Amino acid sequence: MNGPLAERPPGEWIVEDGIGETRAALIEGERIVEARILVHGTLTAGTVLEARLVTRLPERDQGVVAWDGGEALLAPLPRAVTEGATLLVEITRPALPEPGKPKRARARPAVRSAEPGPAPALAETLDGMVRTAPPQGPDLLEDAGWSELLEEAATGRVAFADGWLTISPTPAMTLIDVDGECEPERLAVSGAAAAARATRRLDIGGSIGIDLPTVDDRRVRLTAAAAIDEALAQPFERTAVNGFGFVQIVRRRSRLSLPEAYAEDAVAAHARALVRKAERSRGRGERVLTAHPHVVARIERAGWVAEIERRVGATLALRGDGGLAISAGHVQARFQ
Repeated sequence: MNGPLAERPPGEWIVEDGIGETRAALIEGERIVEARILVHGTLTAGTVLEARLVTRLPERDQGVVAWDGGEALLAPLPRAVTEGATLLVEITRPALPEPGKPKRARARPAVRSAEPGPAPALAETLDGMVRTAPPQGPDLLEDAGWSELLEEAATGRVAFADGWLTISPTPAMTLIDVDGECEPERLAVSGAAAAARATRRLDIGGSIGIDLPTVDDRRVRLTAAAAIDEALAQPFERTAVNGFGFVQIVRRRSRLSLPEAYAEDAVAAHARALVRKAERSRGRGERVLTAHPHVVARIERAGWVAEIERRVGATLALRGDGGLAISAGHVQARFQ
């Protein structure tokens, strides 16, 4: 590939401060190997705030803290803080969506020197080379497959050389099912590696279950486990691949994975993706954004139109089309 992507050294994070979200992708060679999306206005790991200890759960070394607009499970539980007292806490994970009632956010007591404030910017949390990309100029993320990445997150389907993965977020864990038409021994090894790569690429954390083909040969199961270790960056823990082809991985979880973000609110996720296309649209004159009415309504309600117009230097017209899927929106400039 020619152009800016080919000239960039491997292993560089590209960060975009978009409308409604901040995006980051680690690009090695010409492909995104890891991605993160932080939605603006949501509780983020690293936020420090003052909260009130509502309930002590000493037998679990935990407590429940609350503040105006939220609550979290606090661990470890400070011995000297009584119920009703206030303390500074640091958010370690936002609330997680679940049918019925979402899981509480998680927090820990803030260090003594901490002061209330927002989480560090996404770019400050990344290791290695980091470059901030403006909305104008070459689309470095798209050149590396950003749209493909979002399609994988939205559909939960990831293709690889020997088959495909089906990724399903559940309340207990994220399940990754490996399917294909080659011999089970080969699929077990290649599928394990593909599942590990997808775990990193789609920012999947917490408990992850990978269902590989059943293989009797213990040496093949060991090779599949080794493929996971090679493809997935530390830190993580995993079990052995059992006789039924199942292996469990546990990774640190400080935010929603990309598949979880689409599962929680697909309309909002597709709306933000379409807004990105609008702010990067090329051409002259008015932009016309056409999408499913639910997507259009979300963009209007979020108040993003004025910021899009400021970034592209042109007016934006929104048009709803009930015949479009929520993922099928598009943006057109009046003059190309």
